Parts: sequence; structure tokens; C-alpha cells
Amino acid sequence: MIWCRTLLIDGIPVDGVRLTVGDDGRIRRREVGVAAETGDLVLGTVLPGMGNAHSHAFHRALRGRTHEDGGDFWQWRDAMYRVADRLSPERYRDVARGVFAEMLAAGWTAVGEFHYVHHRPDGRSYDPPHAMERALAQAASDVGIRLTLLDTAYLAGGIDRPLEPGQRRFGDGSAAGWLHRWHALRGMLAADFPAATLGAAIHSVRAVPAAAISEILAGLPAEVPLHIHVSEQPQENADTVARYGTSPIGLLAELGVLGPRVSVVHATHVSDEDQVRIAGSGATVVMCPTTEADLGDGIGPARELAGRGVPIALGSDQNAVIDPFLEMRFLEAGERLASGRRGRFTPAHLLAAASAQGYASLGMGSHALGVGDVADLVELSATSVRTIGSRPQQLVMTATASDVRTVLVGGRVVARDGQLVAGGSAGSWPADLLGPALEALEADA
Repeated sequence: MIWCRTLLIDGIPVDGVRLTVGDDGRIRRREVGVAAETGDLVLGTVLPGMGNAHSHAFHRALRGRTHEDGGDFWQWRDAMYRVADRLSPERYRDVARGVFAEMLAAGWTAVGEFHYVHHRPDGRSYDPPHAMERALAQAASDVGIRLTLLDTAYLAGGIDRPLEPGQRRFGDGSAAGWLHRWHALRGMLAADFPAATLGAAIHSVRAVPAAAISEILAGLPAEVPLHIHVSEQPQENADTVARYGTSPIGLLAELGVLGPRVSVVHATHVSDEDQVRIAGSGATVVMCPTTEADLGDGIGPARELAGRGVPIALGSDQNAVIDPFLEMRFLEAGERLASGRRGRFTPAHLLAAASAQGYASLGMGSHALGVGDVADLVELSATSVRTIGSRPQQLVMTATASDVRTVLVGGRVVARDGQLVAGGSAGSWPADLLGPALEALEADA
């Protein structure tokens, strides 16, 4: 039994909410306007747990190490490849465990890991197979965060270009090779990590040729969530038009990729025509505002997309920032800067983007805190120096990850005041996990 003094349901504060949670971690009963009873877990101001719809965990190793030389996205990408080259399954597990712990303590209760570091640096498979995927699943299990592993097809170094040396470990040789590994991975996860969800991803139309995209689409089960990077950079649009005569979204539409199970990531530089295509398909757009700002990608048309009925989800992407409240605020701030107007998204819309729409993007079903939904919850301090005086429904505009007090996944407390209290890493602080992992990765340089 969990009693919340105030619970935000659909962004609206409701007082005196008592949740009965079953052994499966789902809400069995929801009472409103009642008092706490003896034995209840008593919480204060509570929000739905938040779903990080786009993460590259190992990019966290670049935080605070790429801001001295200027440059652009493509120069940053070269630094990222150098980090990827140093990852072993053990190093990957340790880094991901620290990153997932940081997410959990910050209020992200689920994560979609967009994963493409599949093989040894020279491109050879691990023996036994799936060592890198197993590392990520183990890391999520150790800290208690929900995981959708978005196993990614990455077959080319650019349109009509082979993989570069720094990309060889990403590739599977062909669409058939990726599909074979994906289906085998599905069996391994089901047997060894049943709590994890296996999704799929196409890295981008730069990294997967059109014919291979069609083959992958035909070979995937229809219910599997499918993500793809789209139009993060103007150069990607220009290259795609030069090769295919249409934009990345236009190509995906022609190939029949777009649909309700699909999430397009970034969509920073999409035309009005592309926005109509996305809206008509029922696809979600995942925006990563702190990363798009950090890399100088630009400000995407979030308000225009939402106005056309496109669900917006949020992600931490390169993990230069791990704070769902800052992702929500950056989404609104970008809109204000681009339009010169305030209140482009209501706090309720921002919270939905970070929670319910993130969960839906990851194939995790409804997350409205109703009967049958998972009991993933985040308790906030409403009396910190940042939040004191805020109305409960506007805490998403004033709180930060530092204000997260208690985090529950499936009704079970997994973090409290920044420290893990459940799983194989119970008693750890995220920094205690991250520090040694990052130091070991740096020593391998």
C-alpha cells in the first residue's frame, strides 16, 4: 500500500491517493481523498516515473571533456568513436551500471538504450555471443531500472560508403546478419533477463541503405518498438536528397517504415511536409533537448509537431545531462527562444512527454497511474530552495534531479535521496559506481 499526500494524475494534483500494488508491480486499486493507514508507505508530492526514450550510455564518458576545442557534431562524433573503441563487455557493464544508477536517482524509472556497439573493435563477434548486450541488461538489472534494449542496425559509414575503422564493431555485415543476431538475442534475453524488453533500431538512413531497411522491416515482429535517428543534422538531409531524391522522412514513408510503433529521434530539421507525414503515420518524435543544445544541433519544431497531434517523448541521448526536469524545461525554453512566447507547452504536457509518452515509445504500455498500470513513481521535495512556493502542477518547471527524494519501480523503493536501495547495487551512490568505471575506461586509452 502506497499513500501519496499529493499525486499528479494527468498533470493534475490529487490529494490523499492510496495505491494498492500487486505482486506484479501493477496498480490493483486507486483510492482518492482518503487518509493513510497503518503500514502504508507514506509519500509526499508524487509524479509518475519518467521514461528516458533515447540513451547512449557510454557517451557519458565524454561529459566535461569536449568543451574546449569548439567544433561541431561531426568532430564530437570522432571523440565518441574513440571511446567506443575502448569498450569491453566488462567496461561497458560498469559504465552502464553507473549511468543507469544516475538515471534512476534522477527520476528516470525506465530507459531505452539505443545500442550499436555489438562486436569486438575489429568487427569479430564475441564468443559466447551477445556479450555487449548482456552487459547492458545486467547493468539495468543491477540497479533496478526498466530497460528497453533498442538493438541497432548499423551497416554503413555513410550513404554509399563502407564502415570506417572506428565503426567496424557496430556492423553485422548485412540486414540478414543483423536480423539473425537480433532473433538470437531475443531468445537470450527472454531466458536470462525476462524483465528487459527487446526493441529494435535503425541507426539512420545514412547508416542503413534503403534496401536493407526494407529487409529489416520485413523481418521484425510487428509489435516490436522501432526507433531511428532522423534529420539531426542538415547534412544528413542534403545527403539523403542527393542519393534518394527525398528527405529522410520521405524515404521512410516510401519504404513503409513510419507507423504507430515507430519513434523518430531528434527530427530537428524536418520540413512542414515531413511533419505532416509523421503526424499521419501515428509515429512518436523523441527529442533530446539538452543534447541537441550541447551539440549545437538546433531547435526542433516541437510545438508544430505537437500541434499536428504527434506525441513527443524525451531522452537524455549522450547523457551530458541526466535530469528529466531539465529535459522538460529545455523543451519549453527552446520553444520560447524560437518563438518569443511563453507557455508553449503546459506543465502537464511536459510531464506527459517525460513519462507516459516515453513509456509508450519504449513499448511499455500505459503509464497513467490507473488500475493495471505499473506503479513507477517519483517523490519530489516540494520544500527545497528550488521548489518552495511552487504549485504542485508546476514543479516540473522548478525542480531538478536534486529534488528527487524517493523512486519506486513496480511499487518497490529502488532509490532514496540519491542512493540505490534495491537490486545488486543496493547501498551505492551513482558517483561511487561511475568513478571507477570512468577511470578504468580512461586508463585503457
